[in-house]
Parts: sequence; structure tokens; C-alpha cells
Amino acid sequence: MNERNMREEEIVFGLDIGTRNVVGTLGYRQGETFVVIAQEIKEHQTRAMVDGQIHDINRVAATISGIRQSLQEKTGITLDEVCIAAAGRVLKTMNVHVDLDFDTERSVTREDMNTLVSMGVDNAFAEFQEKNDTQMQFYCVGHSVVKYYINGLWMSQPEHHKAKSLGADIIATFLPDDVVDGLYSAVELAGLKVANLTLEPIAAIRVAIPEKFRLLNIAMVDVGAGTSDISITDEGSVIAFGMLPYAGDSLTELLARTCLIDFATAEKIKTAATEQDEIKYEDIMGIEQIITAEEVVSICKPEMEKIAKLTADTIRELNGGTSPSAVFIVGGGGKIKGFNQKIAQELGLDASRVAIRGEEIMGNIEFPEGALKDSTIITPVGICLTHYEHSNNFVYITFNGNRIKLYDNNKLTVMDAAMQSSFSREGLFPRRGAQLCYTVNGKNRVTKGEYGESAHVYVNGESVDLSYQIKSNDVITIEESTLGQPAQEKIAGLVDCNGKITLTVNGDEVQLPKPVKVNGNTVTQEYWIQDQDVIEFLSYYTLEQFCEYMGVSTDDMVLYINGEEAKTDATVCGTDKIELKSKKEIERQEIYDAAQREAKREKFSEAVKKHVAENAKLAEDEKKESVNAQTSDRKPEREETKETAKTTETVNETKASSNTKTDEKTSETVHVFKSMVEDAAKEEKKEEEKNTEEHFEEFKKVIVIVNQKPIVMRGKKNYTFVDIFDYINFDTSKMRGSGIATLVNGKDAQYTQELYNGDKIDVYWKE
Repeated sequence: MNERNMREEEIVFGLDIGTRNVVGTLGYRQGETFVVIAQEIKEHQTRAMVDGQIHDINRVAATISGIRQSLQEKTGITLDEVCIAAAGRVLKTMNVHVDLDFDTERSVTREDMNTLVSMGVDNAFAEFQEKNDTQMQFYCVGHSVVKYYINGLWMSQPEHHKAKSLGADIIATFLPDDVVDGLYSAVELAGLKVANLTLEPIAAIRVAIPEKFRLLNIAMVDVGAGTSDISITDEGSVIAFGMLPYAGDSLTELLARTCLIDFATAEKIKTAATEQDEIKYEDIMGIEQIITAEEVVSICKPEMEKIAKLTADTIRELNGGTSPSAVFIVGGGGKIKGFNQKIAQELGLDASRVAIRGEEIMGNIEFPEGALKDSTIITPVGICLTHYEHSNNFVYITFNGNRIKLYDNNKLTVMDAAMQSSFSREGLFPRRGAQLCYTVNGKNRVTKGEYGESAHVYVNGESVDLSYQIKSNDVITIEESTLGQPAQEKIAGLVDCNGKITLTVNGDEVQLPKPVKVNGNTVTQEYWIQDQDVIEFLSYYTLEQFCEYMGVSTDDMVLYINGEEAKTDATVCGTDKIELKSKKEIERQEIYDAAQREAKREKFSEAVKKHVAENAKLAEDEKKESVNAQTSDRKPEREETKETAKTTETVNETKASSNTKTDEKTSETVHVFKSMVEDAAKEEKKEEEKNTEEHFEEFKKVIVIVNQKPIVMRGKKNYTFVDIFDYINFDTSKMRGSGIATLVNGKDAQYTQELYNGDKIDVYWKE
């Protein structure tokens, strides 16, 4: 590589501090290719590291220092910063799902996504703390969003999409403090500063399973000396991380015990068995021995099968109880013969679906001549590549007076510091006041309280927001957010109040608000709703409610609904026709009608008497005329006998004739009487109708609205504005302002102007 390209590209120094070896890699990224400038591998001279964790910081620091010196000599480049990875021996992961609900549907912002992730990490840490039964202090060293959801449906990038709710599946990873501190101490003793810290499984999967393959359900197993780290991909994301404290050293220890040799000699025999048929060695007794590769495999087989089974079981557990589609094996510990076949057998996969990955997956990596290109180099290269995506490190900051350490992923914000300090999340964001829960016509309703103020955040004395990015040695101060006002709601504010009950009162259309009951008691629309209230809107008025609203009393008025007098249990509904009549007016009308009827009866009685008298006189006159006629026609006595019979006959005929005439007169009298009765009834009805019309014309009613309250004016033919003061309680004897404001339908009133149904009147003191 020429110097011009080296200067143009950022050079990265990556260090894989493994249990058996420390591998240093120096290179840079050019497009899609990573160019390795130099490479150095040194083996620990003692077991300074066990199961991926540093036990002897000084010896590990010495090994790191030797690699740094060697690479500087090879390239002439001064190395001050290094990227490292933490082993997964005590790696803990938590998978959580978190949702963020919005009040109304709106566009998702980057701040919403950051808030959601922060909530997820906070929840993951809280769950982890509940399950952490150790005395170790753990730190969240990384988190990853597996999937985003909008309104419950998967969405790869939710920003700017409209949503009512935003959700996410999140993986958070945790490491104990002593693991991180040991790595930092060793690096600093070697004269280097940590530029980036990642996890070994994250680094390995960066090379072993490129993003184009992550749509597939693939497991990667990085078998090192002390640990076996596992990563699983599916649907484009890394969905799980895991670890096992079993790896190549378990096989080496078994060989050492079986062959009676030290650990270093056993490690050499294990490595040589992958390339030689026979290996010579000297046991602790000083006796030279020969062991074949088959014997090495035979000795290691029980432990190898144990590790393979544990690995397969862990893969299934991390993959939701099922086997993945394929397994990639990287790392030197996975080279033992038969390991990949055993994993395939345990997972029920074809042997071709479990493979050791090596040089064939390094097509985008350019190595210098003579460099190592097998599976052991995958993690070191991955550490370098991770640097371009994340600049991770631990930094120290002061939070509300306390000095704390944070894992810096190059995106640290005030929010991260608050969570690491166990600052209450509720104290960061505006908090709603208490909500109101109630029912309206049997349906549950909730009115939410108001939001309080957000937390006041200061970094180095400057006011910032929670997403402000922080750096080492920043001084952060947070004043807790406040609680908002509790929910308040009037009946009038409910949508159910919309609409009126429309009916006709004395011929005029009147609109009444819906009556409402709370907990069985009638209230006005100005009532403040209380928690757990039972609210009922009615579509009708009781007689008492209607009269109260109209400002009338059943003691004074009679109410007719659709032509029928209302009973005490009557209800007034929409479209009803209502008549209001004054009891005094009804009484006066009844007295007047009774007097008219009595006068008519007296007049009728006089007419009948007169007619009867006339008929009686006529009958008497006719009788007298008949008698006189008989006297003048009487014969001499000698003729009396003959004439007697004739006279008697004549008299009888006369009497019969007289009786007939009398009957005819009586019949005529009855007929006349009936006719007079009918005429009198018709006349009385017309008179009543006329009097009623005249009465209501004389005493008409007017309904007006005074200061938003209906007033019924009665007892006059016409009404002027000044009559209003007879119906309202408005004291004009004392001045209470600069003057009296009087308006009719929004215009200044004249005291003598006539009022009409429906006029809106305002009367009040001016300020």
C-alpha cells in the first residue's frame, strides 16, 4: 500500500485480546474493501487470561505493548489509540418490547424514536436488575433495535410515517464492571487509549455474516480459547446474542490431564493434530511420547461432544426453540475434527449446513503477503470494521454532583447518563396530572390531565435537551420535571352536549339543552365532573324540569302537551307542542263562560215561559169561543130530546176538535223549544269561541330570553322593554357601575320599544 492512500484513509488499530492469543491488525477501509496494512500475533506466555477474562493485567499489558511496538516498526506509524472487544464469558442480554402511544395520529420524529429506544433500554436494565442475583455491577454496553412497529405492524424505518403508536423490539447487552476495567487497565498500561469498545460476537458477525445474508436465519458460533460466543440473524437483523464458558481450553485441559503434560504442551499437540498424523512430545516425567491425530481426537471427543451439545442447545434457545437454517463456525477452537458434524447432528441439520468459515468469507478484505487468512483472523478484522460504524469507549462524566462511568458508543446523550445514574424516567419527561374516569350513558370515558414542564437540563451550565450529545468530563445537572394540572372537565365540554331538544311553546319554536343527571341527580351544564361520576344525558324533560327551566310554576300555570293536560309524571320530548295557560286566566274565563251560560239560560227560560203563556191564552180563548157558540145555538125545550143527542154529538166533536188543536199546539211548542235549544247551544259555542279569542287577544303571552334565561311575560296586550324589570331581580336603587347596559338583540334598547317572542335581552351594570 503506498503512503498516499494510507494518508488519505483513516487507519484503524484493532486488538483482539483473546484467552490464548493477542492479535493486532492495522488497516483502513477503502470503499467496500478493508485493507490490512500489517498484522501481529503473540501468544500469552502464561495463563494470564482465563475464559476470556484478564487475570494478570501486567502480563497482558506486556503482550499488548509488544504487538504495538512490532506494528510501529513494520509500518512506521505511531499508534496511540486502539479498538478492542470484550469477551462474552459473562455477557448478559435482555430482549424487550416497548410501545410509545401518542394522543393523536401524527408523524414520527427522530426524537420519538430516541425516546422509544431509551424507554426500551431503561426497561431492559430494570428487568435485568430484578434477575441479577450476583453482587457484580453491570453496565449496558450496547443495544440494538431488532424491529420497529407502527400501529402494531412491522416497519423498517418509521421516521416521518404517521402513527398512533410506535413500538420496537430491542436487545440490550450488559457486562460487569470488572471485565471492562481489566481491559482498559491493560490497554492503558501498554501506552494506548481505547478508541472503541465492542463485543466479540458483534465484531465476528460483522465479517462472518454480511448484512446481505441477514435476511436468513443463521447462527454464528465464535469458538475461542475460553468462550464460545453466539449470534443469530433473521429477517435482516441480529436477533440474539449468547455465550458459553466452554471452548478450546476445555479440550486442552483434558489433553493435559490425559497425557500428563503442561497446558502449553497440550495446546501445541491440539493445534498440531489438525495438520500432522503423529506428534512427539515429552511428558512431565521427561519421557518422550508419540501420539497420533486420531488419538488426540479420541481423547477430546467426549468434551468436544459436550461443547457441541451445549452450543446446539443454546442456539435453539436463542432462536425461539427451533433450529436455524445454517450455522457458521469461526475461531480457532472450532477447528477440532468432528465439531461441526456434531453440531449438525444435535440441531438436526444436514452436515453441509454447518461449516467452518475461513478465508472464503474474506473476499472484501485485502491482506499483505504472508498474512494469516483463516477463521482466527475474522474477529480482529471485525473489530476494525466496527470502528467505522460505532466509536465506543467508556467515559467519565459528573451527573448531579456524582462522578459516573458511561459506555460511549459515540452517540451518548444526556438521556443515557440519566439512565445510567438511575434517574427516574418519570422525572425526565413532562408528567400528566391525574386523569378523570367516568361514564357517559354507560360508556367509559377518560379525560387526561395536562402535561407539566419537562425536566430542565444543563450541560456545563448551558441549557440543552435530553438528546444533547455529551462527551468525557461533561458536568450534567437535571432538575426534575413537574406534574401537570389534574384533568378538569365540565358537562358543557362533553361532545354529548351537542344538539338541542326542539319543541313548540305557545306556538313558538323553543330549543332546550339536553337535561343531564350525575349519579342520579340533575345538574346543569356548568357542573365540574368528578372522578368515577356516572353521567346520563336524557332526551326528555320531566314536567318539573321543564317548568323549572321555563321559569314557571304548576301552582300558577297549567301545561298542556299535544292538547292534553299534563299529569305530574308527564315528560316533554322533542317535537311536542306545549301550551302554557295561567290558572287565574282559566278561572276568569270559566267565570265569564258560566255567567254567559247563566244569562243565556235566563233569557231562554223567559222566552219559553212567554211562549207557554201565549199558547195557554190561545187555548183559553178557543175554549170560550166554543162555549159561546153552544149557548147561541140552543133549541126550545120541546125539541130538547131530539136536539140533545145532536148537541151532545156536536159538543163531543167540538171537544175532540179542541183537543186535537191543543195537541197540535203542544207539539209545536216542543218543536220550537228544541229549535231554541239548538240555536242557543250554537250561539253559546260561537260566543265562547269569540270570547276566548278576544280573551287571548286581550291577554297574550310573550317569551323572551333575558340574560340567557327564558322569561314568560303575561297579562297584557302588548309589552315594552321597561316591562322586563317586573320579571327580573335587578336593583336599580343603587349604582353598581358606570351605568346600566340595556340591549335587545345586540342593539341598544329603547325603554318604550315593543317586545316580541324570541327577543334576546341583556341587562347589566357597566364596569
